[in-house]
Amino acid sequence: MGQHSDRFHVEISVGDHEVDIRAIGEIDIATVGSFRAALWAAPARPVLRVDLSGVRLLSAAGVRTLVAAHLRVRARGGVLVLVDPGPVVARVLRATGLHRVMPVRESAVAGELVAA
Repeated sequence: MGQHSDRFHVEISVGDHEVDIRAIGEIDIATVGSFRAALWAAPARPVLRVDLSGVRLLSAAGVRTLVAAHLRVRARGGVLVLVDPGPVVARVLRATGLHRVMPVRESAVAGELVAA
């Protein structure tokens, strides 16, 4: 399952206890609607993992969307985990303080959160 455009696409995988969303491309004002739609379409599970390894750009609109999704998932008793951000995205997460608000993990560690 996923959404696709030339600049951005997203793949969604649903498990019993987690939903994995893999974002690829640029998350900016032009593509944030697709990113938001994918996050909102994710079924409720204890863990929502957002794989950012394929994201080349994360704009302020993308940061706001991640914060809104984090609050939405937390309100349902779940956790949103950011996985494998590249250097550019990791810099944005640090500059905005998002790395203090939600867990940021490498993919080898992210699976351990399912048991938590």
